[in-house]
Amino acid sequence: MLNVPPVVTATLAVLALVQALRGWVLSPNANIEFLLLFSFIPARYDPAMVAQGVPGGLGAQIWTFVTYALIHGNLTHLAVNAVWFLAFGSAVARRFGAARFLVFSAVTAAAGAAMHLLTHFGEFMPMVGASAAISGYMAAAMRFAFQHGGPLGLWRAHEAHAYHVPAAPLRAAFADPRILAFLLVWFGLNLLLGLGSLSLTGEEQEVAWQAHIGGFLAGLLLFRWFDPVDATAAPDQDTGADAPPP
Repeated sequence: MLNVPPVVTATLAVLALVQALRGWVLSPNANIEFLLLFSFIPARYDPAMVAQGVPGGLGAQIWTFVTYALIHGNLTHLAVNAVWFLAFGSAVARRFGAARFLVFSAVTAAAGAAMHLLTHFGEFMPMVGASAAISGYMAAAMRFAFQHGGPLGLWRAHEAHAYHVPAAPLRAAFADPRILAFLLVWFGLNLLLGLGSLSLTGEEQEVAWQAHIGGFLAGLLLFRWFDPVDATAAPDQDTGADAPPP
């Protein structure tokens, strides 16, 4: 917490600035225009709704797949996401580096928006929040955090090295009971969110849990395309020792 990667600090600062702009600078009408231009609105992709004048045109159809993740409904929403962002975003940023982290953030946010679009096509209710990208960080961290010598490993020599241990192959990851428990808890929480029996912000509002799943799946499946650590020396899953060369 006291050694947060600069890219995480900068991203959180942007999220805070966007919230301050909406809450203390923009007029109510300007705030609505801001949301119409930068939040993710499934109706934007319905030709019938577009004919009624959804603002932004083709540009908004593209950039809102990412820009919605910079906006939050209120300070509580932002604070809750900031806590998870610090925990999992920091781990992924330490491993990926700033540039890969930012691209990964955009990709997982877009994947969350795509899943939301598939399940809410034509709806005009805007979606905002960084939760889909954060879900992607959770999935990515799961691939290396439990590894021998990793951040959650029982033994590790150096804190910096813990974030650069070889990641578990996807098949091996699913055989790890700790990862399976993590998946069970994560999907269980999102099921409760979907059923409306759990609120993370303390308010009665719909949670875009489908977007969480979209971001998580993208982070899980695309992790190896972003991971800069050589996976050929992955530790043996039974002994924790380095696997012999092929």
